[in-house]
Amino acid sequence: MPKDAFDQWWEWSEKPPDSKLTIPAAIHEPIMRLTPDQRRDRDKVNEAVWQWRGK
Repeated sequence: MPKDAFDQWWEWSEKPPDSKLTIPAAIHEPIMRLTPDQRRDRDKVNEAVWQWRGK
């Protein structure tokens, strides 16, 4: 099962300091516009990314 934007975001944000893991700007940018509390909500994160990609 593919990872949604929420899973990709948290995997990236919790990566070890020496990790080279990246995420696309199309995921990073809309999520960074959310408040820290909103970033913990799967539906809000996925919706923000979906709307960003629809631009």
